[in-house]
Amino acid sequence: MEIHLLAIGTKMPKWVEDGYSEYAKRLGRDCTLKLREIPSPRRSNSQDSASVCKREGELLLEAVPKGAYVIALDEHGKLQSTESIAKKCQQLSEDSLPIALLVGGADGLSDQVLQQCREKWSLSRLTFPHAMVRVIVAEQIYRAVSLLNNHPYHRA
Repeated sequence: MEIHLLAIGTKMPKWVEDGYSEYAKRLGRDCTLKLREIPSPRRSNSQDSASVCKREGELLLEAVPKGAYVIALDEHGKLQSTESIAKKCQQLSEDSLPIALLVGGADGLSDQVLQQCREKWSLSRLTFPHAMVRVIVAEQIYRAVSLLNNHPYHRA
């Protein structure tokens, strides 16, 4: 299984890099989780947030691997459980489809991106810092794969 986490923003704090890396390396051979950081376009005083969000969306869509099943991580998406993530991962793995999870910048994802996505997931009704989302996603992917492999990490 191949999962791509495409996220707007670079230069994350060390704790984010460490947390993400820890869960990504635990996945082993069954699943690869690849982070692609997309630099946010520079903002000028004359630019509104909608135009920056639109440009970020264009950059995210350009980075999506060919043939990937694209999922937006969006506050208005469907709430997910670990079990539902595991089920979706298993289904897409059986179909040999890579997964692309998209994380927008401070202003979220553009309408253009949301329209291109096959699904929209919400990780929580809480609002998380974008940096923390990377760690949460990596942990949940690891937890879902652990569940699929009957590994004791997931004890729901």
